[in-house]
Amino acid sequence: MKKYLIGTCVYNEGDKIRRVIRKFNNYADYDVVIVDDASTDGALDQIAPSGPVKVLRNPERKGAGFGVRKIFDYGRQNKYTAVFFVSGNDKDDPADIVKVKNAIEQGFDLVQGSRYLPGGGYGQMPFYRRIATQFVHPFFFSLFSGKLITDSTNGFRAVRLSMLDDQRINLKQEWLNEYELEPYLFFKAIRLGYKVTEVPVTKIYPPKVEGYTKMKPFSGWWSILRPLFYLGLGLRK
Repeated sequence: MKKYLIGTCVYNEGDKIRRVIRKFNNYADYDVVIVDDASTDGALDQIAPSGPVKVLRNPERKGAGFGVRKIFDYGRQNKYTAVFFVSGNDKDDPADIVKVKNAIEQGFDLVQGSRYLPGGGYGQMPFYRRIATQFVHPFFFSLFSGKLITDSTNGFRAVRLSMLDDQRINLKQEWLNEYELEPYLFFKAIRLGYKVTEVPVTKIYPPKVEGYTKMKPFSGWWSILRPLFYLGLGLRK
C-alpha cells in the first residue's frame, strides 16, 4: 500500500480529465482516485476497474464538497497518509507534486499550493479571476483566519488524513456539499493550530473554448466566501 493518494472530482471534463490521467501517472509514488459526479460525457468509461486509477461514480450530482469528502473517506478507509488534490480540468503541473509531498514529510498537516508565491505561476488567467483569487478571497481569508495566506482558493493542496480524526472538524455538515468544504477545512486547520504552509506551484488555464470552471459567477463565489464569515463570526462550527 502506498502512502499517498492523488484525488480529483470531475463533472463532464472530457479531454481535460483524460490529460490529467496521462500526466499524473507516477504510480510508484501514489495511487489515483477520481470522483465522477454523474458525468454524461463518457470521458471515464474506458477506465479499467482493476487498473491504477480508481473511479468512484455518483449516480446523481452531489457537488464538489461531497466529492472531496468521498475522496477523504476512501483515503482513510484504505490507510493512506495524505491526499494530494489536483484539478480535474488540467490546470496543474505534476512536477509540483514533489513540493507538497516534501512538506507533508517535513511534518506539515495541510500544504496549500500558491501561484502567487515567488516561483509560482498562473499563465493566461482571466483578469477578473486574478483579482478575485489574488486579492479578494485571500484578504478575507487572512483577516478571519489570523494567518497571512497568498492563495486561499487554489485547489492544489495536500491534506494529512490523520487531521480528520479531530472531532472539532466536521466535514459531514450539509452546507459543505458544494465549494464550501475546502475553505472550511483550510480555515479550521489554521484556527485549530495544525501545521499549515504554502508552496509555490503553477496553475495553467486551458484555452477559453474548453471552459475554465463549472463554478457559477455569483453563487459559486459566495459558496467559497461564506465559510470565512460563518466561522470567523462564530455562526457555524
